Amino acid sequence: MSRSSSVRRTNSCCRSMSSSPAGCASPAPSPPPARRHHPPVSSSPVTATLRAPIRVRDDGTMPQLRLALAQLNPTVGDITGNAALIRQWCRRAADADAQLVAFPELALTGYPVEDLVFREAFVAASRAQLSQLAADLAADGLGGLPVIVGYLDADGPARLGAEAVRTAGPRNALALLHEGAVAARYFKHHLPNYGVFDEDRYFVPGDTLTVVRVGPPAEPVDVALTICEDIWQAGGPFAAARAAGVGLVVNINGSPYELDKDDVRAPLVARRAREAGAAVAYVNLVGGQDELLFDGDSMIVDATGQLLARAPQFESHLLVHDLPLPPAAGGGDAPAPAALAGLRLARTELPIPLPAPTGPPREGGVAPRLATEAEVWRALALGLADYTRKNGFTSVVLGLSGGIDSSVAAALAVDALGPERVVGVSLPSQHSSSHSRDDAAELAKRTGLDYRIEPIQPMVDAFLANLSLSGVAVENLQARVRGVILMSLSNQEGHLVLTTGNKSELAVGYTTLYGDSVGGFNPLKDVPKTLVWQLARWRNQAAVDADELPPIPESSITKPPSAELRPGQRDTDSLPPYEQLDAILAGYIDGDLGRDGLVAAGHDPAVVDRILRLVDQAEYKRRQAAPGTKISIKAFGRDRRLPVTNRFRDA
Repeated sequence: MSRSSSVRRTNSCCRSMSSSPAGCASPAPSPPPARRHHPPVSSSPVTATLRAPIRVRDDGTMPQLRLALAQLNPTVGDITGNAALIRQWCRRAADADAQLVAFPELALTGYPVEDLVFREAFVAASRAQLSQLAADLAADGLGGLPVIVGYLDADGPARLGAEAVRTAGPRNALALLHEGAVAARYFKHHLPNYGVFDEDRYFVPGDTLTVVRVGPPAEPVDVALTICEDIWQAGGPFAAARAAGVGLVVNINGSPYELDKDDVRAPLVARRAREAGAAVAYVNLVGGQDELLFDGDSMIVDATGQLLARAPQFESHLLVHDLPLPPAAGGGDAPAPAALAGLRLARTELPIPLPAPTGPPREGGVAPRLATEAEVWRALALGLADYTRKNGFTSVVLGLSGGIDSSVAAALAVDALGPERVVGVSLPSQHSSSHSRDDAAELAKRTGLDYRIEPIQPMVDAFLANLSLSGVAVENLQARVRGVILMSLSNQEGHLVLTTGNKSELAVGYTTLYGDSVGGFNPLKDVPKTLVWQLARWRNQAAVDADELPPIPESSITKPPSAELRPGQRDTDSLPPYEQLDAILAGYIDGDLGRDGLVAAGHDPAVVDRILRLVDQAEYKRRQAAPGTKISIKAFGRDRRLPVTNRFRDA
């Protein structure tokens, strides 16, 4: 399947470059694109310094550097475990005869570390483990392999008060390990402070470009070292790298996933390669960390920006590629500070030459890009799997209503964890239709998950026998009884409870607090309702293409959505059709459009006014919502931070 044009795509790196999509195709068309937003770039000028012509051998060739990019999945805080993982991947790189291996941003500590930065013991553990890692690699017989690894450093206390010194403190750092020691260090220069990033809160920026010289004495190459956001800003370290005359810039990343972000990265890396006049190696994390997901997508481009190799998304991978690089220039005066874009220059030459690789030349290959729906599905499955695994759970439990949201969430959970680790519970009331109960049972049969039935009506009746409730209070009581049952199963059997509300419902508050909102994780939290339908159709078609039974019953996809909390209830009783709703939400939430902008885009003013009121009034519910994997430019929680007590209304 080719990438779908029916879903508006979004992108970012360490940077968010555009607004998010609302979603999708059948049974509803996708909403129109929201306005694109571009965070400001650095005001540092792009240096106009011209480098000398590329140096080559007499026969017209250039030296080859066998480079390895280790796209791996660390866990925040597991410093010793991450170090062991790095050692394993260094062995793999050495077995491939790599001459230089690079690991992602803060790979030693996991990323992002957030307020762990303020714990002196954590910073000390990172620094101590870095030294231990260098010694362990030497003991493993890998001391001669130069290893670039991200870690947390500090040259002063954290900035916790107004009088704190801003020239020293915690550093987002990388180190080059060689022969049992730290041969060079680099501190991240640009600190992102937008979207999900608060790095200016935690770190002090570096002011030095680190260049290391590696390779045989007769033909060494100069390599500049940079970290994540440094590649998103023109006129910074990459401009300085050009002035320094390097042949390669290594950029290590903790770049969170957003839909279609892979389409933004390659052009970005190409631009920086042309700015630096050097090849660029971009290595990224993979795996889930709370709401964030890292998709890998590591790559290598040459000095003209041509893509040479690219790793797959959503999986750990060692990208090994033989890269032709110009030999380092001889001596001479250092570039003037102005040419270095305000940075100082620190050069390090490794004392031992690198052995030449054996065997035929290595090409890393270019991994194919995923279709829209496949990309989102794999992102959500990986985010769920890692949240479950990294937080010590072995299984999950969720309510199976037979509706589209719980069906997609269950299918995702089965793909992520396996059917033996997923418990689906049907929780019928007197208002649950027979087709919904049948659909829940059919999905369980198709997927093989652990299926149970727990009727809630006797428990609801017990409450009503002691409380005088009516209307919405009775509807919410049913949802809360279901939540109590799921949480009780979690307490009794140790499952992680999954809540299954989608982004559209969370936006307008179409959820019962302490009812269907209960749970430790929400795999669909950042997925608009229309995209939920599209994912269901894609997953079923993928099963057909693989000659397998589609996991989601067709009737769960085609029937009108309903909470089934009263007779004949439909979502459209309270909400406009989801294709209309999602278009308004995309503009208001992801695109930051106000009422006038939404009306100018063609939306009905009365509908806009109603939806904006619902969104604003539901902030207190979202503040208490479970975390869920971010796939858009503006997910609820880390991305969109609004006060609960707020009387401003743009309607």
